[in-house]
Formats: sequence, structure tokens, C-alpha cells
Amino acid sequence: MGIWVVTILLNVIAWNSAAFCDWYIKYVFPLWVNTYGRLTGLAPFSVGEILLVAGCVLVLVACVLWIPLVWRKFVFRQKKFAPYQKGAVLQEEKEKEAVCDRAASFCTGIRRFYLFFAWTFGIVCLVMTLNCFILYHASTFSQNYFQEEQGREYGLEELLAVRNLVVEECNRLSGEMERDGDGTILYGKNIGKEAIACMQSLGKTYDQLDGYYPRPKPMAASDFFSQQYMCGYYFPFSMEANYNDVMYIMNKPASICHELAHLRGYIFEDEANFISFLACVESEDPVFVYSGYLSVLNYLDNDFYRAVGRDREAYLAQVRILPRVTADDVFVTEQEWERINGKALIDTQVVDAVSDAMVDATLKVNGVQDGIISYNRVVTLLLQYYDRQGYFS
Repeated sequence: MGIWVVTILLNVIAWNSAAFCDWYIKYVFPLWVNTYGRLTGLAPFSVGEILLVAGCVLVLVACVLWIPLVWRKFVFRQKKFAPYQKGAVLQEEKEKEAVCDRAASFCTGIRRFYLFFAWTFGIVCLVMTLNCFILYHASTFSQNYFQEEQGREYGLEELLAVRNLVVEECNRLSGEMERDGDGTILYGKNIGKEAIACMQSLGKTYDQLDGYYPRPKPMAASDFFSQQYMCGYYFPFSMEANYNDVMYIMNKPASICHELAHLRGYIFEDEANFISFLACVESEDPVFVYSGYLSVLNYLDNDFYRAVGRDREAYLAQVRILPRVTADDVFVTEQEWERINGKALIDTQVVDAVSDAMVDATLKVNGVQDGIISYNRVVTLLLQYYDRQGYFS
């Protein structure tokens, strides 16, 4: 009961006080990253994945064990298992009593399991509140760092300027990449260490991003997460930044920085997208820079296409995306898709649909009214950033 009281109280305060959430992210949240995050970071594998599987198994067992409880309640209502009168008891009745005793003992074990399940569920809810739910109600990145630009309206001209800038950078960088004979981009550095260095460097400008970052880890179930079209996961119950190791190399730098941004208290997806963009494009590593620009290319390009009323001629009149960039801007290569779908137990479309529904519902429950569409709000942050840089002057 104490756990539930604390959990509910924290959520009520968080929903009603951004100041409390800001204080919590500044002074308390880093403690979990620096202690629990360091501990789980020692494991060479994703602790979050293990805990996620263990949680699913626990829920499945809880559902299965519900059956004996229902069975016992039904059977003990029958006359043949009714309580026995004092006096002489036949051998048959003794056997029935023994069956009842064993059933009662088994059900006592089940009740103990459910007590353990209740404790576990309560602790999980508390951990999720501390490491995730509170973060949804804090001040946004824009409120913290782009106060002057907030409330400004940007039109087609500004959107076009940023879109063309990003396209030009992608076109230029695509010709500077080291590739193999098939055109696949090669990268030989430790991508996790480079991502941490990028985030720590960005922390010199944006103080909330300064601090310790656990080592990013590839997910063992990357094939399954590919079916969800997920580039990475931040696991609040293990304080880890995990990334999809099957996706094409150009997704990895920006995706890892995205997940690391969550570990600094920025839980909104559009903000994590924007932070990962900044971390990558300010890097001295050309692969990271290219990944950063690629990570926002589709958001800008799609918004521009919609802004011109899906006018094909107006769209083609602007800087065009080179075929080489389009080839680099893929989630998973065709060869990997063939391998993944060839051994998948569940159809990718089904997995993707369920995943989208769950992510959308989670975001809306936490106050993000536009749900999964909130990823697209990175365009607004990009416009505010370039406005602040004097790009529209």
C-alpha cells in the first residue's frame, strides 16, 4: 500500500506541477542514471530485454495460474467434496479429503505467487513513474532553450529554406562516405563511444544534456524490433539506451543519440529526435553528421510536400534529393528484410500495427494528445533552432 500511495502521489503532483518535474529531472533523475544505470551498464547484454521477457513470462504465469483457483472454487461446491461430519470416515472419504488437502496446499502456493506478483507490479509502476512518467510533464526543450522563438509562426519560406539546407547537406555528404563494392557505407569505429562523445559535447551548450551516459547496447531481439520498425528503445526499468543492430548503418548514430537523450530527462520523441540531430551534425565524424541530416530529411520533405498542396511541379522545382541519398535513407536493407520475414513467427504488418497502437496509447495516456504523430513536431524545433542561428535574417 505504501508503494501505491507514493506512486499515485508522485503522478498527481507531476500532472499538476511542471516546476516539480523540472526539479526532479535536475536533482533526482540523474541519481538513477549514475547508480542503477552504471550497474546495469556493466552487463554485456541488454538487461532491459531480459526484464521485459521476464515480465511477459510473469504475466503469462499469472493468467495460467488463475485457472486452478477457479477450478478449486467450482469443485469444492460439489457435494462429493463437501465438508465431512465427525465420526467414522470411510477410506473413500479419506482419499477425497487428501485430494482436498493437496488442492488447498497448491492454492496456498498460488496465492503466495500472486502476492509476489502484486509486489512486483507495484515496484514496476513506481520505477516507471520515477524514470518515465514524471518526465512527460516537465518543461520542454523549447521552453528551456528557445524561449524567444516560442510562439513565432513559420511559413512556407522558412520551411523551404531548412528543407533545402538539409537536402544539400545530405547530397554533399553522400559523396564523402566510404563504401564497399555494393555501395554500402562502411564504419569501423566504436559507434557507442562516439555517440556518447557527441552527447557530452552537446552538453556544453545545453546543460541538461551534460553528465554521465551508460554504454549503448545492441538488442538481441533486433529482428523482432525491426518488425516494429523500431530503431531503439529506452528501458526505464534498466536505465539503458538500446539500439536495433539489424537496421542500416546510417540509422544507428542518430538512433543511439536519440535514446541517450531520454537518459537526460527528455522523454518526448520529437525532442529526442531534435537532440540527436544536433549531437550528430555538430560531430566531427562525417558518418554521424550524415546520419543526423538523414534523420530529419523525411520529416522536412514530407511537411514541405504537404505545404505546397502536394503540387508535384512545385516540389520538383526545389533542390532534389539524389538517388544515392534515397538509397542510404532506408531502415533495413532488402537482404535483411528477406531474412527477417523468412523466419518470423508473426507477420511484420501485424507486429507493426500492434506496436504502433501500443506506442500511440502510451503517449496519449501520458498527456501527449497527438500520440505517435508527435514525432513530426521535430520540424518546429528545427525551425526554431535555425531562427535562433539567424538563418532567416
